[in-house]
Amino acid sequence: MELITKAPKGTVDLVPGGQEAGKASSENWRLVEDVFRGEAELNGFGEIRTPVFEHTELFLRGVGDTTDVVEKQMYTFEDKGGRSITLRPEGTAGAVRAMLETGLYNAGYPVKLYYIDTCYRYEKPQAGRVRELHQFGVEMFGAAEPVADAQVIAMGLSALHRLGLADAGLQLNSIGCPGCRAEYRKALTEYFAAYRDQLCETCLSRLDRNPMRILDCKSPECQEIAKGAPKITDYLCEDCQAHFDKVQEYLTALGIEYELDPRLVRGLDYYTRTVFEFPSKSLGFALGGGGRYDGLVEELGGKPTPGLGFGMGLDRILMALEAQETAFPEPERCEVYIASMGEKALEKALVLINTLHECGISADCDLCARGLKAQMKYADRIGAKFTIVIGDDELESGKAELKNMKTGEKKKISLDDAFTDDYLTACTSQEDLTF
Repeated sequence: MELITKAPKGTVDLVPGGQEAGKASSENWRLVEDVFRGEAELNGFGEIRTPVFEHTELFLRGVGDTTDVVEKQMYTFEDKGGRSITLRPEGTAGAVRAMLETGLYNAGYPVKLYYIDTCYRYEKPQAGRVRELHQFGVEMFGAAEPVADAQVIAMGLSALHRLGLADAGLQLNSIGCPGCRAEYRKALTEYFAAYRDQLCETCLSRLDRNPMRILDCKSPECQEIAKGAPKITDYLCEDCQAHFDKVQEYLTALGIEYELDPRLVRGLDYYTRTVFEFPSKSLGFALGGGGRYDGLVEELGGKPTPGLGFGMGLDRILMALEAQETAFPEPERCEVYIASMGEKALEKALVLINTLHECGISADCDLCARGLKAQMKYADRIGAKFTIVIGDDELESGKAELKNMKTGEKKKISLDDAFTDDYLTACTSQEDLTF
């Protein structure tokens, strides 16, 4: 069979039991997502879900028109109404827009939000980089104090460590406020101007518009030049330096180790003051990162409001877990499979599995008109813990055998009483099923 089309380049299908088929397992992804959800909710964050596409202006103003995301990677198109629409390349701008539009701030600050989104960037697919990326993110609005920076950073590291990613580290920097960055920008422009003939075409265009973006360039030549560039930490104003010192003090109090990296600027223009990344020491790339964006809310039409957050690349995190051969728990399998012989028996099986479902017990029966032998093979393939066979004899006597598929032990049960007595209806988990 030849498929009409395949999944678009840079996208991945997540399927149940995927590891056995050599594909990404949706069960493993859900486990990772649940860890992040749990960590966020422990810290008082509530879930937000925003549209997968927004008006393009949101990202032009929010993300910054000198970033790689805006210049090279956005999926932008004109809809049938002639409006410019963009698939979200990141989650923060949409969260700010939603916070303002729905008036979440009216309940008081800080507003704490988290999301698990798909984002879209036109990049060359490679290890850790895909075109449809999955991201866990948190955003906090209204908290200007450095203690908020420490809490958000600690939350991100805690989630990574709960997943067993012990080698996840923390790189930290401050890129100051617009005031102290003005002097730094002059120094950067002067420095990079001396290398004008060696800069890539993209960085050459950034030299006058936003020289800090050159520090984030992926070109090896530009990276080498950037090694000698002035450090932002030498230009911090008194307030930004005090804020950064206090963040480090709180992290130390929490027992969190970190590495100062004066070249760390992050890839989006809205960042101010604290920026950070969570690198994987074994894989050599960041699992996520974030920082402050104290001017973004105002830029998008709100009142001046401090903000901060981070994004975690779930695609990369799953890669890291697989690289260290993490032992994921086996997904829950069918508890009871009821095989049937004949139309009346199938009808009875259907009624019985519905009763089991009402008790929270996973159960299944034949849906493909298989013979008994094929049904038992299927029960074994889906990992059913117990099986019951129903035919004319069982219907007439009202009794059948419950077989433990692991031990082979069999037990006679009543098809009427066993599925209606107080014990069964009180079952709250699959482990309670003993009849």
